[in-house]
Amino acid sequence: MPDVAAVNQTMTRITRVDGLAICALLIVVSACGTTTGPDAVTVNGTWGGEHALLEIKDTSASIEFDCAHGTLDHPLQVDERGRFSVAGTFVPERGGPVQPGEVPESRPARYQGRLDRQKLEFTVTVEGQTGQGPFTVTLGKGPKLTKCL
Repeated sequence: MPDVAAVNQTMTRITRVDGLAICALLIVVSACGTTTGPDAVTVNGTWGGEHALLEIKDTSASIEFDCAHGTLDHPLQVDERGRFSVAGTFVPERGGPVQPGEVPESRPARYQGRLDRQKLEFTVTVEGQTGQGPFTVTLGKGPKLTKCL
């Protein structure tokens, strides 16, 4: 007949392992969520930093870089980990005056990043190109931009 204490100890170890596996599975599943779920938080305000100025409103945002500007086409919502991914546009700029009839080339872009308290760190990926950044902006801080000449 097996030792009752040994059986109880084995069952306790199995229960702990099962519990840890379930916790790990829940963490992985929660990481796959989108930033538009019920727990998403919308971010607003003016955010500035090196080479970027981000002005976020309830339904959209505008962004200015040293030699470009763009938009975020949807509210900037962060998930429970502070992450976001928003579609938008990116418009490269050049130095010198804009010529009469010149239409800036607007390209589809994706702005992805993470909010950590009063700081947003993000990259911008223009369709067909590699990502640019990371850029870090702080709520209420003025930008440090060097516009194209």
